[in-house]
Amino acid sequence: MENTDVLVQRTGHLGHVVLNRPQAMNALNHGMVVAVARALDAWESDDAVATVLISGAGERGLCAGGDIVTIYHDARTGGNATEQFWRDEYHLNARIRRYPKPVVALMDGVVLGGGVGISAHASHRVVTERSRVGMPETGIGFVPDVGGNYLLSRAPGELGTHAALTGGMVSGADAVAMGLADHFVDAANLAPLVAALSERTASAAVALYGQVPPASALLAERAWIDDAYAGDDAGAIFARLARRSEPLAAKAAATIAAKSPTAVTVTLAALRRARALDSLEDALNQDLRVSLRALRWPDFAEGIRAQLVDKDRNPAWSPATLADVPADVVARAFEDLGPHELGLGKLRKGTVAGQ
Repeated sequence: MENTDVLVQRTGHLGHVVLNRPQAMNALNHGMVVAVARALDAWESDDAVATVLISGAGERGLCAGGDIVTIYHDARTGGNATEQFWRDEYHLNARIRRYPKPVVALMDGVVLGGGVGISAHASHRVVTERSRVGMPETGIGFVPDVGGNYLLSRAPGELGTHAALTGGMVSGADAVAMGLADHFVDAANLAPLVAALSERTASAAVALYGQVPPASALLAERAWIDDAYAGDDAGAIFARLARRSEPLAAKAAATIAAKSPTAVTVTLAALRRARALDSLEDALNQDLRVSLRALRWPDFAEGIRAQLVDKDRNPAWSPATLADVPADVVARAFEDLGPHELGLGKLRKGTVAGQ
């Protein structure tokens, strides 16, 4: 059946997937994940398709993340719809990374959470002056997933740690500096770029409109960020941030203090573990372990309630401070799922994830 939340188009040798929920900032639901995967399946063996493009409808952004409503109900009631959504989503993330044809992602506007997963693993990642890219999960009592920790753990120094723990958004220029994107294109040139992609190779089309990105404001702060975010102790990181004289350090400390202490603690551990993993697939396997445990944390349902349901912006975290997070929470978050493991292996180009 046709899914109107995803538009699948062909122009010249370009296969174009458009996330089409502009009223919800193109937030991903399960049906959209399945529809994108089916389009990739169809185009992989179609010699008439040379390049795949992923973009979002509307002016606000590519994708604001996963559709949180079903997740919220599952977190409250113990349902399992979210687990299958995540399994299929993580398989899609890996599929995009290993796709045998160029995948161009237009990371224009807001690109958060699941939006990062569907774009930042592409072969050609394009940002603009309007891009705002981030993994905001700690603000809802969750941990970055969709391979986000894998990407952030490989950013220069501790820039990724800063972005993950604060849950903040970075600019297009910052995204390039952090390795979350490859190319900077003026937003006014996106339409001509799409037209060029239907006739030229992906690399040639992007080169035609790509430009040197502005200086990264975040990269300029790296000296104090590297110092403050070193180590594996979230409480020590917070204390160092609070002691520093830089205004942005004080802002980061205040921001982290407002996030879920459990989520901040486990996010730091996930980043450090992801840094040592060999592949995106290994990281996605880890993501499912952590996500399924986080789904049952009281902080997850409470964070969604406070930010997106009641919108009082006043979550009651449990525990309330970093110092009170039980030591065994981290160990439990990473425990093997046994027969329920995601099971992604290191894939060759063109290998379908999960098969």
